[in-house]
Amino acid sequence: MDPAEFGMWARYIQDISGIFLEPAKSYLIETRLGPILPECNCRTFTALYQKSRADATREIEKKIIDQITTNETFFFRDVAPFEMLKFKIVPDMINRKTQQAFTNSPVAIRIWSAGCASGQEVYSIAMILKEMLEDSKNYQLTVLGTDISSKAIRRADHGTYSKFEVDRGLTSEQTEKNFVRDGEGWKIKDDIRAMVSFKKMNLMLPFAGMGKFDIIFCRNVAIYFTTANRKKLFENIETVLAADGILIVGATESLTGIAPQFEPRSYSGSMFYQLKK
Repeated sequence: MDPAEFGMWARYIQDISGIFLEPAKSYLIETRLGPILPECNCRTFTALYQKSRADATREIEKKIIDQITTNETFFFRDVAPFEMLKFKIVPDMINRKTQQAFTNSPVAIRIWSAGCASGQEVYSIAMILKEMLEDSKNYQLTVLGTDISSKAIRRADHGTYSKFEVDRGLTSEQTEKNFVRDGEGWKIKDDIRAMVSFKKMNLMLPFAGMGKFDIIFCRNVAIYFTTANRKKLFENIETVLAADGILIVGATESLTGIAPQFEPRSYSGSMFYQLKK
């Protein structure tokens, strides 16, 4: 792929997904989009580009996004955010909401996992909530997972994982407690599945009609964006995060210089963010 062709593709991929590819990543376009050339009856990457731009159904664009997104995830990835959720964030939130409540109505907790890939982060959150909040009648829980990849969302929605995927992050006890056998793999139990929902979403578009969330996970997503698009992302997140809500980003990520409206908080060596008062 020559520099001009790569530049054309890099701009297009950034336009449709927000993902920024440096010239050194030209191999990603070749290796990930190569398999869909014959599917789309194209012999060259330029032909695929032209056909996608002309496709009013945007089906080819969906295939390109599915192929180019990383979708690297596993259950309880990095552990620390989930420890914070269990021992700090959710208990503090329930205590605060209970004190503020004027009636005995259920405590509402809304959580969003942005860039959830095939759903392991969402189900990890749901497992923790199930374990913590056994009397579900006292709580109104919303756990939403979104991703730009249609393929990833379909997988997440189905909730079936291979033995390798389940073993990667879960103990045998957690697996037996939250999954049932499904052929050679494992399927999430119905009570966990009923706690969550999934939908396709492009984080570069306005967050219209989402309401406010108490907790937002946006981990290892912004690292694929330009600085300008990172700022745009966190400006959008600001509009849907509750005034006293919690934002959790990746362990190696920092909002310093990107989103000054957020200030860091620490718990047991881990970091989360809140909007400045």
